[in-house]
Amino acid sequence: MDYKLLGTDLTPSYLASLSKRDRELLCAELRDKILTTVSHNGGHLASNLGAVELTVSLLSVFDYTKDKIVFDVGHQSYSYKLLTGRFDKFDTLRQQDGISGFPRRQESPYDAFDTGHSSTSISAALGMARARDLQGKDEYVVAVIGDGAMTGGLAYEALNDLGHSKNTKMLVILNDNEMSIDKNVGGMSKYLKQLRISSGYLSAKKNTESFLNKIPLLGKGIIAIIMGIKRLIRFFVYGKNTSMFEDLGLRYYGPIDGHDTEGLIKAFNAVKDLNVPVLMHIVTKKGKGYEFAERNPSDYHGVSPFDIETGVKPSPKLTYTGAFSGALLEAAARNKSVVGICAAMAVGTGMEAFSYKYPSRFFDCGIAEEHCVTMAGGMAASGMTPVVAIYSSFLQRAYDQILHDVCYMNNHVVFAVDRAGFVGNDGHTHNGIHDISYLNSMPGMTILSPRDYTDLKICMDQAINKIDGPVAVRYPRGSSPYEEDGPLYRDPDEMYKPHVVSDDGDDYVIITTGLFGKVCDKAASILKENGFNGKVICLTVLKPLNTSDIIDVIGKSRYVFTGEEGILCGGFGENLKLELTRAGYTGRVDNFAIEDQMIRAGTVQQQLERAGLDAESMASKIKAIITEA
Repeated sequence: MDYKLLGTDLTPSYLASLSKRDRELLCAELRDKILTTVSHNGGHLASNLGAVELTVSLLSVFDYTKDKIVFDVGHQSYSYKLLTGRFDKFDTLRQQDGISGFPRRQESPYDAFDTGHSSTSISAALGMARARDLQGKDEYVVAVIGDGAMTGGLAYEALNDLGHSKNTKMLVILNDNEMSIDKNVGGMSKYLKQLRISSGYLSAKKNTESFLNKIPLLGKGIIAIIMGIKRLIRFFVYGKNTSMFEDLGLRYYGPIDGHDTEGLIKAFNAVKDLNVPVLMHIVTKKGKGYEFAERNPSDYHGVSPFDIETGVKPSPKLTYTGAFSGALLEAAARNKSVVGICAAMAVGTGMEAFSYKYPSRFFDCGIAEEHCVTMAGGMAASGMTPVVAIYSSFLQRAYDQILHDVCYMNNHVVFAVDRAGFVGNDGHTHNGIHDISYLNSMPGMTILSPRDYTDLKICMDQAINKIDGPVAVRYPRGSSPYEEDGPLYRDPDEMYKPHVVSDDGDDYVIITTGLFGKVCDKAASILKENGFNGKVICLTVLKPLNTSDIIDVIGKSRYVFTGEEGILCGGFGENLKLELTRAGYTGRVDNFAIEDQMIRAGTVQQQLERAGLDAESMASKIKAIITEA
């Protein structure tokens, strides 16, 4: 498509002056640019396609150079990036040194707040609105939050506080597309659906407001009457008051067609000058404008590069997530106490098959990781065996619940920690690099890090049926590169032992775990070519460490190096170094892990290189240490 509007100087005043026809053209150009770029680079597609008209309308009313617009998660922010000076860089979306797939303050002065995890926008925006009021400024503050994010408790804490601040000028836009990543669940989803189908209420509301607009306002008394009439209309249509948002203290408007730019602009202008907190309920269609995404929005939430004409094709390769899914089904068939729990990610975490096979034993709690974990603690305390599947970067949101509601009571909860390690183009907010460190500090926690699918299956069986107390099984995104090599072991008892992957001599020992073993294998090959012969050892159990057996395998070597795809501070390498010292090992121990740095978007290989954890960097450092000794 030849762009006539995109790429030009889209100032706030220019966007405000566009005709209806120009806005329609701009929306078409935005969809084309988003679809074309995501098909090449991968990214979040369906949610961004659904938010095009919303964003164009929003920036036609609010001044993005002055007003603060906070996008929840950031899955809806691509149009905003394109309209705020990043058209020329948009082809670098989610690439190394390119623009982020999420809002980033360092990327643009028009990104108000860094986002990446759900349900934070209202809290952040309220903080900005209060700072504005304290500083005597006059910019408008807008939070754009999806209905999926409204299943997260943080959103309600913020709404409750915002409603209490009756004179705080702020707009919350609820983008309701009936989806988060998976189909929304819970009471809020049903509540919003009831509002969406309220054509009778909308018609009555419109007629009543038209009549009331002709009556001169006579102060707060009339305003109270108007609000009472609105509640009465809802009562007559539904038999009850439906606007819980107004009960919280917000002025509620909606539902409004989220693809009608002119209607949205009128609505935004109508609430712009209200000196009260407002919630505007917008209804959009996820994936709008691309048929494949409209039909299957879950499949087009986050995608890898694909062909636009044929759509996304599922990979035939088994993944760690798929292997977990199979292992969970096998365990559940043998153990009827097993229940599956996820946080709005049944498909992404591999829980979908379990939900079909055992619907009464499956619980999707919405985007509420804290609730997931505490509920699991309650189920474990009542004799069930909960398996909680959550991405590593999202599990950290439930740190206190893991510690207080699981570990302190030694509850037998199994955490399936997906996306452990680097995840590539989603960048630093989604890298699973902190879980080893914070789980290491928790009393009674067992940490397992399988290398291949057989290893993962054995880990799940042991975690569910043999190990007492809390257990975390961490595994990476994507497919295992080890299947051609054969499994690390087959006997479950072997899981607890250090495994010698290669043994060429005693010049050094590299001790590693999981998928990072491939990097260490390559580093050992490079060292061998340079005349240094050593061992590579793989551990499946990271906590508690089998220190005595590890020392036996280290043997006569005076140089031990640990390697992990996690942070250095509190990682398994630091823990192993401490345990080896306590056990009397007098050789040198060096840890290779992620230093105090943020590793942003790129391929996984690029992220490893940026962290100094690629095979070449490791081999060079090991060679230098041994040579300098």
